Amino acid sequence: MSVCGQSRAVNWMITAAIVVLLPGTSAAPQPHVVFIMADDFGWNDVGYHDSEIKTPNLDLLSAKGVRLQNYYVQPLCSPSRNQLMTGRYQIHTGMQHQIIWPCQPYCVPLDEKLLPQLMKEAGYATHMVGKWHLGMYKKDCLPTRRGFDSYFGYLLGSEDYYTHTRCYSITALNLTRCALDLRDGEEVATAYKGGYSTELFSQRAVDIIGKHNASQPLFLYVAMQAVHEPLQVPERYTTPYGFIKDASRRKYAGMVSAMDEAVGNISAALRQAGLWDNTVLVFSTDNGGQTRAGGSNWPLRGRKWSLWEGGVRGVGFVSSPLLEKPGTVNDELMHISDWLPTLVGLAGGSTRGTKPLDGFDMWNTISKGFASPRLELLHNIDALYDDISPCPGRQQQLTLAQGFRGEPRAGSSFNVSIHAAIRYLNWKLLTGYPGCPTWFPRPEHNDSESSSPSADPLKPVMLFDVQRDPEERNEVSAQFPAVVDYLLNRLQFHLKNSLPINFPDDDPRCDPGPSGAWGPWA
Repeated sequence: MSVCGQSRAVNWMITAAIVVLLPGTSAAPQPHVVFIMADDFGWNDVGYHDSEIKTPNLDLLSAKGVRLQNYYVQPLCSPSRNQLMTGRYQIHTGMQHQIIWPCQPYCVPLDEKLLPQLMKEAGYATHMVGKWHLGMYKKDCLPTRRGFDSYFGYLLGSEDYYTHTRCYSITALNLTRCALDLRDGEEVATAYKGGYSTELFSQRAVDIIGKHNASQPLFLYVAMQAVHEPLQVPERYTTPYGFIKDASRRKYAGMVSAMDEAVGNISAALRQAGLWDNTVLVFSTDNGGQTRAGGSNWPLRGRKWSLWEGGVRGVGFVSSPLLEKPGTVNDELMHISDWLPTLVGLAGGSTRGTKPLDGFDMWNTISKGFASPRLELLHNIDALYDDISPCPGRQQQLTLAQGFRGEPRAGSSFNVSIHAAIRYLNWKLLTGYPGCPTWFPRPEHNDSESSSPSADPLKPVMLFDVQRDPEERNEVSAQFPAVVDYLLNRLQFHLKNSLPINFPDDDPRCDPGPSGAWGPWA
């Protein structure tokens, strides 16, 4: 290069540096992102939904942030986590049916690019604490192989809160195996027996925050075990709930309080580390509450495992000093698949490496109160649905056991016996058997809040205006046949573009033996 050329190059670099340093011209620093997911946390289990359970930290964080009141998740663990991590409907990953059981040789497809991988590409340190439940039959499925720099938690769907063991009946071997399920990185973690998981996980999250180099953006995913059954909690958390007569609800309330305290400790750690002013904290449940294990979704209909609002409308909020309209309640339509494009966009990253997304970037909707870009939301289409969480006093029921005919409605090619639901604007259409249709009453309240379903029998096609009727009490398909036909055609479109269900039989090689731990076997 000539002297003249060198001089021009130096001048260009100096000018560029000056421009970067001029006030108002520097790019905003990438925000730290902390995503906390609760497990089986019901609509009526958070204080700000008029619950008898006290959640001061969740109430305060959400009051200073944005409460998402029209926010949807999946009715089960694995599907929600799958959609969070991929930004795609479960029909596009083969995970339409149930969850991933301990011995199934399956995980989120390895050709899917996950949220932590995209955050890592954007320059983030990525850490995960808690429940994975996205498959672990081979090492390539583990969190540390899917984008996380570190991992501390359990790989399966539930376990003992103190011993960290999971018992599972391996049908092919005709035995029930109880084995440890706790990992630090990819190594089995044997030193934590007796530690209560809610406290173990929050302490690890606090440690990660305390050790983090603030010059690098942080992505921390904390997937709590709370408040999934088994109902276990230190007695000090249940003491304030002596007024709750039902033993399950009382213990559940204590578990919620322990989780609320954990969330408060994590947010306090962010402040102590000097990170809070540039942090976006998201809180979400993974599905509706399980009323068989202390949860409540009142006044919504149904519960976990169902496509009624009680199974899919989720508790969620965002808390951050970066919000432009904090202290607001947001009623715009949002889905758990929206977090991937929202958070990657906020991080300044790119989603070009993913398969086609079903999620939308919602940051302007959340932060500024703009209208949601989402008009439609597919809840699910599951042709194999079986009701393994039947209503009280009922036997297990298949979709077709309701007497619904396996044939399309006139004018549509969609088989209305299939368990499915779709939302469009204010309308929600359900087909087949959606799951237990009960309105479970609020705990500790009298019978005026009836737990019995409507006297009207369930129909193979049901339409509700969930904006006006979030409790799904007034079925209006007869009044709006054009809406029904449109939504049935949309269901057929999604079915035509879906992958086959992937729900393999148990692999007996999963057996960890009498002294081993659950983990990869293939």
